[in-house]
Amino acid sequence: MSKRKELLDSVHPDKIQTFLNFIKLHKDRAEPFDLTELVHELPRTQRVELWRRAAAVLRRALEASPPERWVTRLEDASGGEVEGEESLELKRTMSVLDGVTLLCTACVDVVEDGDTCSDLLDCAHMLDSIESALPLSEMPLQRAIHWLFECWWRRGLPGKAELGWTAFVVCLENTVILKKPISELTRLCGLREVLLTVDFTSERGQSVTDPLLQCFLSASLIKREEGKRFLAFLFGWDVMFIRMIHETIKNQLQFFSRAVAADIAEVYFRAWRKASSPFLEELEMSCIQDLMQHTLLLPRTSPVHPKVRQVLTYFHQQKYRQGMDEMLHRLYKPILWKALKAVNPEVRANATLLFTEAFPVHDPALGSERVDELVQKQLDMLFALLEDARPMVRSTAVLGACSVLGRCWELLPSTIITDLLKKLLLQLANDTSSPDCRCSVFMCICVILDNRLSHPLLEKLLPALKSSLHDTSEKVRVAFVDMLLKIKAVRAAKFWKVCSMEHLLERLERDSPAVSKRIVNLLFNSFLPVSQSEEIWCERCVTMVQMNPGAARKFYRYACLYTAPTNIVKLMLMIRKCLNSCIQKGVKITDDSVSSNKENSSVLEEVLSVKDTAVMASLLEIVVILWNSVQKSLELHQDALSYITAKFASVLPEYLRVFQEERCTAPLIRLASLLPAAAVPALRSKVMAQLRKLDSGCPVPLYSQPLECVCAWGQLGGVLELVVEWLTEANPTLSERRESESRRVKFDDPAQARPGLGLDYVALLLQRPRTRDCLLALPLDQLTPLLQALSTWKEVLYSSLSEGGVSAALTETTALTAFILHTRLSIHLQHRYPEGRDFLGSLEHSMDWVEKRVLPFLVAPGEYVSEQQTTLARHIVESCMTVCRDAVRVAVGDADFNDHVLQLGSYVLLSEKGYACIPLLLSLLAEVAQDSISHNAEVQEEQLSVTLRIITNMFQKVLEVMAHRLRKDKEEGEELCGSSEDALHDFLLVTQLASEEAEVMTGIFSSLCAAVLIDVSRVLQKLSHPEEVMTPESVSDLPPLSATIIGAILKSPAVTRCFWSELSLSVNSEAIESLTGLTAVAHILAIGRKADSIQQNLKGIAMSVHTQILRHSTTLGELTDMQRVLYESAIRTLNEVLLQ
Repeated sequence: MSKRKELLDSVHPDKIQTFLNFIKLHKDRAEPFDLTELVHELPRTQRVELWRRAAAVLRRALEASPPERWVTRLEDASGGEVEGEESLELKRTMSVLDGVTLLCTACVDVVEDGDTCSDLLDCAHMLDSIESALPLSEMPLQRAIHWLFECWWRRGLPGKAELGWTAFVVCLENTVILKKPISELTRLCGLREVLLTVDFTSERGQSVTDPLLQCFLSASLIKREEGKRFLAFLFGWDVMFIRMIHETIKNQLQFFSRAVAADIAEVYFRAWRKASSPFLEELEMSCIQDLMQHTLLLPRTSPVHPKVRQVLTYFHQQKYRQGMDEMLHRLYKPILWKALKAVNPEVRANATLLFTEAFPVHDPALGSERVDELVQKQLDMLFALLEDARPMVRSTAVLGACSVLGRCWELLPSTIITDLLKKLLLQLANDTSSPDCRCSVFMCICVILDNRLSHPLLEKLLPALKSSLHDTSEKVRVAFVDMLLKIKAVRAAKFWKVCSMEHLLERLERDSPAVSKRIVNLLFNSFLPVSQSEEIWCERCVTMVQMNPGAARKFYRYACLYTAPTNIVKLMLMIRKCLNSCIQKGVKITDDSVSSNKENSSVLEEVLSVKDTAVMASLLEIVVILWNSVQKSLELHQDALSYITAKFASVLPEYLRVFQEERCTAPLIRLASLLPAAAVPALRSKVMAQLRKLDSGCPVPLYSQPLECVCAWGQLGGVLELVVEWLTEANPTLSERRESESRRVKFDDPAQARPGLGLDYVALLLQRPRTRDCLLALPLDQLTPLLQALSTWKEVLYSSLSEGGVSAALTETTALTAFILHTRLSIHLQHRYPEGRDFLGSLEHSMDWVEKRVLPFLVAPGEYVSEQQTTLARHIVESCMTVCRDAVRVAVGDADFNDHVLQLGSYVLLSEKGYACIPLLLSLLAEVAQDSISHNAEVQEEQLSVTLRIITNMFQKVLEVMAHRLRKDKEEGEELCGSSEDALHDFLLVTQLASEEAEVMTGIFSSLCAAVLIDVSRVLQKLSHPEEVMTPESVSDLPPLSATIIGAILKSPAVTRCFWSELSLSVNSEAIESLTGLTAVAHILAIGRKADSIQQNLKGIAMSVHTQILRHSTTLGELTDMQRVLYESAIRTLNEVLLQ
């Protein structure tokens, strides 16, 4: 019997096992049996018989084990209560279903025209009816059934709509649910035509609406080709569905990345290209024109605006496609030209962007004369936009004009091109009213330069812009140099003909890093041509030094950004050879380390000489600058570092002998600091001797370089001993001089002690990170004497403060500096050794000293205290508070230290002249509050509450002191308010954050509301004439205290919200009953409205005040003329706020 006959006989309800054996053989890859090949060999009669038998087998299996029992048996099996026979029966049924599905799938491909496939269709329908009831364990069977339906749809067999719908819905659900639906997406795209067989308004259509819309939210689906094809197809399902798609995309657009937004634009374009009526009209009006409207009307700060514009930009880039120009002309016609003349400048600017991107906006179907007329009108409009009154519109028009010239250069008349360029380069590039406009010109010229046809004309016009290199705005200078880089890149002209080399070097010397780095990039190939020899590099270096030494230093500082460290090292060594040659030429040298370089002489010998001090010093400076720029790279390559160190160590002594001018000595000492101490033994003693011989008050460069050398060599201990000796020798309050240690420097004459210079040394060491690290790395036993020596000067300071009994050789400035350095050094040592509180205790002791011995002098000058003593006391207090603030800021202190700081602040505030320290005190309170909140988990809640309550009370006292000072001395009070605004703003920022965690801090905003209302009300009460009642237009129109408070509040939206919230509570509680108080609230709201604050909060407060103030309308006849004017002013102001 043949295999075909055996297969046909096995497909019978009574021969199920034989049939299943055939299916098993088909699945076994080791067996040659292939069910698909066998089915293809069957004649038509046997195929029809096979389908009839398969339907009977499937029907018998479902009758024996109906789907209703599958779920029950599955539940019973999980509970262990079903017998083995029933479980086997279920498995057998699933095997039969799997076999029939496999057989039907093989048969789908062999159905021919004229075949009676009703039985095969019955099998498919039966499988369709039960596929949703299959247990979860039968997922492979379910996928096989879905594949059968998909094959059925593709063959277009009878009943394909029903079966194809099932496959489509399953693929759609998998595409939406799965994280990587690549295969499902491909199948879904193949089944997309199924959707056209279902009406959108039907139950089936509505059931898939949400999953289909979810496809537009999946970035992974949008970016794939199959996904774009499927999404574009969905626009052709139903007209109403187009609107739903568009609304979904708009809601999600702001969350898409730029890449996904570009893919969305492509989906819109594909949908438009394939659409036909009525879908085309709906797509254009509801989608594309809606996007145009949003691009015109949305503010540029909106997160949606750039994404919507990106979609339209994609359409503008497709202008070469057939029908695109006509569509853009038709859709823009009713909206674009109105927007270009809108009153709102932002709308005009948005319209300008669209107009110039789509230029020319025309319908090719119109006659050539009509098209020329339209283009001319649009060019006239472009010229008008370039002269707009608003800089935003002009800047946008500049971008648009350059874009038009770049794209349409060969299409525009030469007169139009010339006029546009002259407008841009001769007028707008010199627009004194707007740096943004000038910047736009230079940024957008780069767009024109991309068109090579523009180069001849631009080469003639660009030199007129050379003065823009010295523009007062940094961003304009940046844009100008970027333009020069573009000119160089596209070879449109010689950049030095646009702007001379002298001007470029001058700007390089003086300008900020943003500009300087670009100039270095521009000039790099000119002065460091890596393709030529090192001798040429050195010659160019000398040329730049001779042209502008400052520019040369800046150039080589940034040169490492544009070349490899190897080239930097080569240049350093070449400069060394050049210096050696110059020395050899001027002096007969017998030292082998230098004479060995005789062969390195070059043409530079003819123009250079060791007598040319300026050039020699500049070359030495450049060597140091180059070494610093590649120091990290050299540290990673020890061989190279050792080589270059040996090279310069061998010639440094000779350099020091030959170059003895002061300008040459500084870079040589800095160069020595880069070398190990063992390489320069003679120089170490010379540097120490120089530090000893300097005079007090000498320029910082004279001792900064030697100190850095000493730090690099690890010899800082000797400097500290010198400083301690000076401080000890010069301190007049010491009863006896300490015995000098054996290594300490001794003086024959005490007058040689220079404590001021020693303090300068310590200040520099603490100021620079590198030297500070070296200082703090010393053993504690070397730092303690310095700390003690500084501490002893507190008595000198007190002597100067109380009696003026300081030696004539010393000044109070020296004592004050010693006090400041003592506190600063204590902070650094506490940070270096955080395990104890010794240094923190020293700082607390200094605070106690200030509190007990200095604050009594912080009073008004009088009989017992002079003005000089008061000034010194203030300087001491401010210095101590500054150090305390910095200590809290860097989290060096603890809770006890913060309490100590607050105690000092409260005593300062209570002193007679303590109001002068209010700006510093506010800064101190902000830091303590911030530190307390940030360490909330480390301190007890009760302790935190107490600290914040103290801060709140102190702030209330600050407001009282400021108000009292204004009443007592208005001029001094106004000066105090002006100097306190920034510190108050910083304090309120911290308060706003702290109020979210600690309710006690909300009292600060209550105090602010009360202070402002009382201050404004008091001024209103003092008015005597109705003409004096004026609604404030700005913060400066308020009384000084209120102006300071409101000005500080309005700087931050978050703080502003807190203030309006507190003011709203005060108004709604009806605690403000008087007409004057309500008018004061109205004036405050007027300032908020002018400052563009949160309108919703303002309107809520204004409505409440309006309701309360209307109660006074019943007694208008009883009001005085002044009160009636206040009433009318308040009503008018509130109406303006409500109608805004």
